[in-house]
Amino acid sequence: MSHLNRRQALRLFAAAGAAGMAAPILSACTSDSGRSQNNTVLPSGPPVKIGMIVPLTGMYKDFGNDMDNGFNLYLQLHDNKLGNREVQLVKVDEGETADSGKAAAEKLVKEDKVLALTGVANSQAMLALKDTVEGAQVPLIGSNASPVALQGAKYIWRTSYVASDPGAAMARWAIDNYGSSLAVVAAQGPAGDADEVGAFIDTFKGAHGTINGSLRLTPFGSRDFSTVLGSIKQSGASSMAAFYSGAAAVEFVKQFKAARFPSSFKLFAPGTLTEGAVLKQQGDAAQGIYTAMNYSPDLDNTANRRFVADYQKAFGTIPSSYAMASYDAAAVLDKAIGDATRSLDSFSLNAAIGRLGQIDSPRGGWQFSQNRTPLQRWYLRQVRLDGAVLSNVLTAELTTLG
Repeated sequence: MSHLNRRQALRLFAAAGAAGMAAPILSACTSDSGRSQNNTVLPSGPPVKIGMIVPLTGMYKDFGNDMDNGFNLYLQLHDNKLGNREVQLVKVDEGETADSGKAAAEKLVKEDKVLALTGVANSQAMLALKDTVEGAQVPLIGSNASPVALQGAKYIWRTSYVASDPGAAMARWAIDNYGSSLAVVAAQGPAGDADEVGAFIDTFKGAHGTINGSLRLTPFGSRDFSTVLGSIKQSGASSMAAFYSGAAAVEFVKQFKAARFPSSFKLFAPGTLTEGAVLKQQGDAAQGIYTAMNYSPDLDNTANRRFVADYQKAFGTIPSSYAMASYDAAAVLDKAIGDATRSLDSFSLNAAIGRLGQIDSPRGGWQFSQNRTPLQRWYLRQVRLDGAVLSNVLTAELTTLG
């Protein structure tokens, strides 16, 4: 199916849903929210209280919006139930700092006494709240932040990816295509960003790739990249790997375009450079950029076609990987709550999560690894026009990591 036809098909799905003709979306883990893994009808139980930690203000707000949308879409499509129990969703602002993220977790665990937690965008917040979650023995299904330093957790699961995976996936492709005279530029920022850069450089050098000069770092929060871009342009580098997200990604891409590098010069990055809301702000400046990510909205599987159509209907835009991972977090809770083998509490729920098998997700099937993160496929995407809309278009499958 061509990209244009695929987009037309998604619009037809959305139109059918708006007219009340579309079949209900299947749970990403079960046949529906009222059935168990063996397809028996689940008994209903008392409501469950789920705590959501997402940035509602500050620099990470765009991530928070997508995470909020993904989780709430799943609830909307399942009659506001998880495991056939009514859900009371308690949302607390993660803010911008490690301290504000930890405070949000403490409120939800100690005051609201939630059954489980979800969300968390900031890697530093995830590290800061680990002891709170582990001490309370309340499972957290994180849907974004997953720093490499998060080790030994028994109650923290993530539906996104280990922060080192995007860099490692991109490096394996880069060595085969641009293995010499590669410039690397990144923000001097939080742990998750350093994980990405480190994994890329280690994998690239380990395969005998040649880096032009040393890693070029820009101050965290900087919006002026003229100096570093000028240095790279004069260095003789033939390509560049860039590690930015959020507002910095928007400015970096716009300034890269304005710097007028030769047409043969290639820019590639982890998916965060062009993911979600930033791509709309980058506009045509982002065209041609390659990224590695665990999701693309044009993946051709039934779960994704329905997810994209329902998301477009609900929010008027294409879902990001952040929305998808949060949607999957709700799906994990749905299945685990329904499959808990004794009186439901946080301890039995955590045990049920540990027994989950493969998740039928919009990204493709995955399952939790021993690290409590997804063992999943990674994809190469390129920013192109998909019909009339600029999108991260799938070009190839890269590898499996987790």
